[in-house]
Amino acid sequence: MKYDIPSINQLFRSRRSTFPKQFVAGKKIPDDIVNQILENATWAPTHGQTEPWYFIVFTGEGLKKLADFQGELYKKENADFKQEKYLKLTEQPLVASHIIAICMKRTANTRIPEIEEIASVACAVENIYLSLEAYGIGGYWTTGGVTYTESAKPFFGLKPEDKLLGFFYLGYAAIPSPPGKRKPISEKSEWVTK
Repeated sequence: MKYDIPSINQLFRSRRSTFPKQFVAGKKIPDDIVNQILENATWAPTHGQTEPWYFIVFTGEGLKKLADFQGELYKKENADFKQEKYLKLTEQPLVASHIIAICMKRTANTRIPEIEEIASVACAVENIYLSLEAYGIGGYWTTGGVTYTESAKPFFGLKPEDKLLGFFYLGYAAIPSPPGKRKPISEKSEWVTK
């Protein structure tokens, strides 16, 4: 199978993060498209075929459930409570069409190093990003909220050895993201020829 290489290059170079404040409030992405995006995510590389990614999709009233959980956990576990952060945790999820909790579930008795499992999940997230670009949908991966809070794991059905690696917010963009820029590849690579 051959692909249109210029289009593939353009897809990679057009991928952007689109933040909730850029979303069209209330415009829902069809669930079947979100499901296809998740299917694409599962075609990421995986050492030992462990497929360590696990996705929990919040939409509709589920967004409120996630927002309430984050807010209450933050209120309960932070002596240095800040109302502004609490409001962000409880209000920002409600502007998204869908939020995908990005999880890494370890396979029992695996000999695959944890870092390789995390890398596989990160590759799956890149597949999400590329799929969004192809569908004309905005989104971004955040590690905010309750991401690295151990006591949040049971809410997401995670065991102690599993990881919550963040949340992917999805929505249609009202305000496009600016073009990206990268340093020349010559500054980020080295060729050894002899």
